[in-house]
Formats: sequence, structure tokens, C-alpha cells
Amino acid sequence: MSDYYNPNRSADWNYGGRKWKLSRSKIDLFKECPRCFYLDNKLGTKRPPGYPFNLNTAVDTLLKKEFDLHRASGEQHPLQEEYGISAVPIDHAKLNIWRENFEGVQCLHTPTGMTISGAIDDLWFDPDSEEYIVVDYKATAKEEQVKTLDKEWQDSYKRQMDIYQWLLRQNGLKVSNTSYFVYCTGRTDSKAFDGKLEFDISLVPYEGNDDWVEPIINEIKTVLESDQIPASKSNCDYCRHREAVNQHLS
Repeated sequence: MSDYYNPNRSADWNYGGRKWKLSRSKIDLFKECPRCFYLDNKLGTKRPPGYPFNLNTAVDTLLKKEFDLHRASGEQHPLQEEYGISAVPIDHAKLNIWRENFEGVQCLHTPTGMTISGAIDDLWFDPDSEEYIVVDYKATAKEEQVKTLDKEWQDSYKRQMDIYQWLLRQNGLKVSNTSYFVYCTGRTDSKAFDGKLEFDISLVPYEGNDDWVEPIINEIKTVLESDQIPASKSNCDYCRHREAVNQHLS
């Protein structure tokens, strides 16, 4: 058995277990395919994961260090100045906790009794509007610099921001509807590698709307309390694969 993938999760991490939370990624999985979500969170059988993007993780780590230098000095980052944003990286007392993958921003959703969580990359503060701004780091390699969020595969990024805004508001913060992606696009037009990868960096704004978050939390609770496995999404490759395999095995 692979050390990286164990399809059967410990009961503590399933719905009803003492360690289970409804994370941002779990909400996104439900949006993607309710059946895969149910198999994972209620029955404890996980999808095979994609392998980690260590290069993306390295970019995230370095960006956090870079913004933290300006956070410590109370000054703007040059990227904020370049884009004419009055915000500064804020030294919030809970920022380190809110960045942790297994901690993150949390709130108890009283109507369902579920703890909702999500780990943010960064938090800025605009002294003019007195609002907090959610920031996420993205790294990719494209022929053209990423400056927009108009691709279908970026919809999950937008949902991610909506959930973060909602979570921070549940924690009593006045949060701007405008979030930002610090988008690092690896350049492929260099003449040689020379042991380094250069990036073009864009600040991509996103106008969030968290109106859908509360209704889907209630919908998820109903699905988890049911003994009926929900239907899959027609475009779910994992469900299509299971169905094709079952045809051969039946």
C-alpha cells in the first residue's frame, strides 16, 4: 500500500468524529461532487489525491516571509504601492493560527452545530476604509502572465475567497468584498534555466459574494445526516471511473 494514500480514514476524522471539521476544501468538494463528498466525509473513503505541488508551496513560503518583513515594519509592500492600494500587511494577533492548515480561521455554525474552517495565506488592512482584506497566493507556469480570473478552473479560487471572507466575518472582522490574488506566473521565455525560475507577479482583484456559503452549509448538514448516498455530478471523473471499473468487476 502506498504510504501517501490510504483510502480508509480513521473514524475520528469522519463526520461525527471528534477531529472532523467542515473545511473550505470539503465545501468545495461538495460543490464539485456531492457523492464524492459523502463517500469521503460520511463513509470515510477518500479520493486518490493529486501529488503535492512542492514548487507552489515554496513560492507560498517565500511570499509569506517577504510580506512578513513589511508587516513587521508596518510598511507597504512594493506590490501594494505599484497597484495603488492603501492597504498594509496587518500584524493580527491570530494570523499565525489562521494560516495553519489544521487550524485556520474557525467558527461554530450554531444552526448546524458544525465547525467551519479555512486557512488563509495573508491578511491586509486598509486604514482608509478600516476593512480587512483577504489575500491568497497562487503560482503557475503559463506562456502569458495571469491577470484575470475568467477561466472555469479558477471558479474554485473564487469560492475559496468567498468562504474566507465569510469565516472572518463570523469572527467579528469588518471584511472588504474585494480580495486579492498575488499571482506568480513562472516565465518560460528565458534563453536558459541557469538554475533559477523567474516569475511575473500580478495583483488580481476579486469582488467576493458570500451569500451562497450559509445555504450550502445547511445543505451539507442535510446530506450528512441522511443514509442515502447522493447522486454524483455528471462531469465527475472519479465517479465515471468507479462506474467503468464496476462494470468490469460485476
